[in-house]
Amino acid sequence: MYPNIPSAAATAGEPIRDRLARAAFRLFAVQGYESTTIDDITRAAGVARRTFFRHFPSKEDVIFPDHDSVLDRVRWYLGASANTEPVFAVAEATRLIFESFMATPEQTLARYRLTREVAALRDREVASVARYERVLSDYLRGRLPNTSDAALAAHVAAASFVAAHNQVLREWLRSGGAKNPRSTLEAALATVADLTTPLIARSSRQNSQNAV
Repeated sequence: MYPNIPSAAATAGEPIRDRLARAAFRLFAVQGYESTTIDDITRAAGVARRTFFRHFPSKEDVIFPDHDSVLDRVRWYLGASANTEPVFAVAEATRLIFESFMATPEQTLARYRLTREVAALRDREVASVARYERVLSDYLRGRLPNTSDAALAAHVAAASFVAAHNQVLREWLRSGGAKNPRSTLEAALATVADLTTPLIARSSRQNSQNAV
């Protein structure tokens, strides 16, 4: 009934959340997002309907990675980076975000196709990415003086790193996953670091001068 979807027995060792997501993406590819129901997904995954809601609040949530967990990891890393150069820490946090998409490349590619077709999913993807920018900006603001100029510098730097992340990810998605995204990401992060390091350093120097 569901072509290319492994049976429950075949995926018995797979975490239930992953099994549900895998079944959902394959159903979306076969019969479309709108035509696929939660009951379809649970039958294909071989689990009860109530099990679905233990892992996902809605069908829409199956589409997206666990942004909350990724944000927690990014916050933890940044919180442990008080003695790291701010721009270096934000670059590394951007890598962590990028790797969360690369951890499941087939689902990331399928999500890209779905978000192009379903406007509501596209809007949610944009909102999710904006959360990462806020986390990076908040970290930088915490490392800089409490001035409007420093707040602007933090926002510009955070937005620049997220823009680099998005551009590299978008190019990889448009290639159908054919390109090597990591080398491209490193080049993009280096470019952004070169551009934003003087901006952040100037704000830090202003803080030191004000303290004197």
